[in-house]
This record gives sequence, C-alpha cells and structure tokens, in this order.
Amino acid sequence: MNGAPGPCNDWRAQLQADFSSPFAPVFGGTFPLACGERTWSVSVLDHATYFGAVFRALWKNVDGTWAGKVRDGTTPPDARRIAVNYSPPLAEVIRDINKFSNNVMARQVFLTLGTDESGRGATNERSARVVKEWLAGRAISMPELVLDNGSGLSRIERVTAAGMARLLVAAFEGPLMPEFMGSLPLVNVDGLTRARSTAAGSAHIKSGSLVDVRSEAGYVRSSRGKRYVLVVFVNHPQAANAQSFLDFILDWLYLNG
Repeated sequence: MNGAPGPCNDWRAQLQADFSSPFAPVFGGTFPLACGERTWSVSVLDHATYFGAVFRALWKNVDGTWAGKVRDGTTPPDARRIAVNYSPPLAEVIRDINKFSNNVMARQVFLTLGTDESGRGATNERSARVVKEWLAGRAISMPELVLDNGSGLSRIERVTAAGMARLLVAAFEGPLMPEFMGSLPLVNVDGLTRARSTAAGSAHIKSGSLVDVRSEAGYVRSSRGKRYVLVVFVNHPQAANAQSFLDFILDWLYLNG
C-alpha cells in the first residue's frame, strides 16, 4: 500500500481492504496523503471468536488456563454469576460513537433500545419501533424514517434532510443538549473532521460516507454569533467528489449566517 496524491475523498474504498482472513487483513490499494492520520473502527471477528479471544487473554493474565471453546446457547437456570461489568455512562458512550464514527458501538446502543424485562434478545425491528414511539411521544415528525441496523451502514435506511433538521432542533431545545452537542466532532479540533479554515472551532458536525453517499449534519455558530442547524445529504455516483461542496456550504453558513 502506498501513499497517493490527490484529495482526501473515499479513503476507505481506496484502501481496498480485504477482511476475509480476520487475523491477517490485507490492504491492496492506496491511501491519500492529504488525509493525514485517520482511524477506522472495523469489526472483523464474529461474536464467538471475539469473545473467546478476549476471555482467553484475560484468563491467562490472571494465571488461568482454558482449552475450551465458545458456543452459542441458552443460559441454564442454575448458572452462577461470577462477575459483573458496568458500562460507562451513556453520555460517554455516545461521545465515543460520534467523535470517532464507531458503527459497532452505534449498533449496540440501537439494539439495547429494543431489550425489555422479559429477557428476550433484541431485534432490529423492536429497536426501530422504540425509536418511532419516542419520536411520536415528542411530536417530532419523521414519517420517512426507515431504520435497519442502527449503525447507518445500510442501503435500506432512509431519512430526509428536513426530518434530520427537526430532530437536531428538538435535541438543541432538550435538557440533554450540552451532552449531545459535546459528543459531535468540533471542526478542526477533534474527532474525524478534516481541517477547515473559516469554521474551525465554531461548528459541531458529524459527517458520514458510503459509496455514492456523503453527508454532514450538526450545529454551526456563525461569525455573527447566531446558531444554525446544518444538514446536507449527497446521493450521487460522484458523491466522493463532494467534499469541497460540503466545505463550501459550511464555510458560507459560518461567514454569512
């Protein structure tokens, strides 16, 4: 893999990553030098393999030995709890998801929404229904919303720019606004946002990308001190070339809002 000239567009696709051998991934493409340092969170192991590897390593660290294997099944009624691990506060989890575009964590939070006291396993359908009920209970109109796996890595999921804007306005007016806004990447300061000259430090923007898709959404504080919601979706075969357009819209809103 070599560094390549040119703009930082769809750098993940250019890497030509092959994860078919999860313990020995192969990268056969190029990486644009303009991208600088990037982080890509990837889940390459299935659940049983990942759990087995982590358990074996942790058990070995406390001088234990284990020659067994992980298998899926139902917890027997006489099972004995040997340890409890508590999750970090939700605000910290959401911050890690949004700052670093962690799709695996986003999907776990989505599935958690669909759990209930009966102990049934979570499903995408149940989690999607919980989200729709939450929106309806707060009179946030998003009739076009389609949720598939909760991470955004789906060709089925749908949302309009207007619907996303209404959600961001409601979030800004809600009691958890500081935690939510603080979870979004601050342009040219943290997260995965690339350097922008004029709006640096004045916009909390979450970007997203798929093949033929580019997007950004969040909050912009203009040079005049007024706060705006910004939502831009680009769905087009040439979407990988839209970054300069997205930068222009952000800068224009910052300078002229």
